[in-house]
Amino acid sequence: MPIDLAALLAPAHTALVTQECQRGVIGDRSVLPEIARAAAPIVPQVAQLAETARRVGVRVVHCTALRRADGLGSSSNARLFAATRKSPVPMVPGSPQAEVLPEIGVAESDLVVPRFHGLSPMHGTELDPILRNLGVRTIVAVGVSVNLALTNLVFDAVNAGYQVVVPRDAVAGLPPAYVEAVFEHTLGLVATITATADVVAAWNG
Repeated sequence: MPIDLAALLAPAHTALVTQECQRGVIGDRSVLPEIARAAAPIVPQVAQLAETARRVGVRVVHCTALRRADGLGSSSNARLFAATRKSPVPMVPGSPQAEVLPEIGVAESDLVVPRFHGLSPMHGTELDPILRNLGVRTIVAVGVSVNLALTNLVFDAVNAGYQVVVPRDAVAGLPPAYVEAVFEHTLGLVATITATADVVAAWNG
């Protein structure tokens, strides 16, 4: 049975959640330049989704990854955390690295939900209660990376009872063959996989 995207993505119960679409991850201050290069093609799609979402009344929530300058409270139990801890590009609050990409922007109506630990923008953060208080039932998940945090977001959202929609051309990871495999064998089993143009069309009615 075909999915009714217009019903699934009705603005009254949908939020666009951007994952680490910040300058220090996929922008000009990236601590992970390979991810930034892989994500460059998705930025226009994320920007288009954010602009359309705001215009039609879909809430936009930006999830960012930060750490204190002294590292207090940040995770240290994985190789990824050790690598980012050694980076000369600090992801401290208020820094350029913490900023959402200017192409996407943060409107007055948007919310920004930072995290200081772990891999998930939902587990152990304010994201779930904020979305529930907004009446959200469907999450449109965009950003990076399919390797870790974006996929973690999808799993946590599904486990929490949300419907999740992933525009394939608005997410990125490495290497391309691995990303394709994750979509075919994992994300495609738990989320609705679509394209930016289809989400925009559904929101525009």
